[in-house]
Amino acid sequence: MLMAVVALQFATPVIAGHVAGRAGVIDGDTIEIHSQRIRISGVDAPEAGQVCYSPSGRQWRCGQRAALMLADHIGAGPVSCRTEGQDRFGRWLARCTAHGQDLGEWLVRNGWAVPYFDHNHAYAEAQRAARASRAGIWAGQFTLPKDWRKLQRN
Repeated sequence: MLMAVVALQFATPVIAGHVAGRAGVIDGDTIEIHSQRIRISGVDAPEAGQVCYSPSGRQWRCGQRAALMLADHIGAGPVSCRTEGQDRFGRWLARCTAHGQDLGEWLVRNGWAVPYFDHNHAYAEAQRAARASRAGIWAGQFTLPKDWRKLQRN
């Protein structure tokens, strides 16, 4: 019986709404743990090919930078995620923590993401702080990631 439980744990990394381990960063709001794609709930980061503009008007690859900053923040340490279901792409939607800190809150506070479907306004204060300090994408001009995706489809 014990062998069956151990085998089930390794075969199904998402158990009882929780997945944890070393994370690889896919993009600014998506990670992968144990081959499971996880979309960080409540935030929307610039897309990989998205550009933003510095105060002087110079383009920079903000989507790529958001992913690099998330990878740097996570490092090699463990990430723990509490899943909330799956999205239409089959990714797990989850609130995740690393170093004892909510990753969604960290992304928003540092200007690498904006709140997205944040119905309880968990990240509103973090966005106010990022905007006031002109952190990350708030340093210049940018298109909201959801609007950028819509423009790419049209």
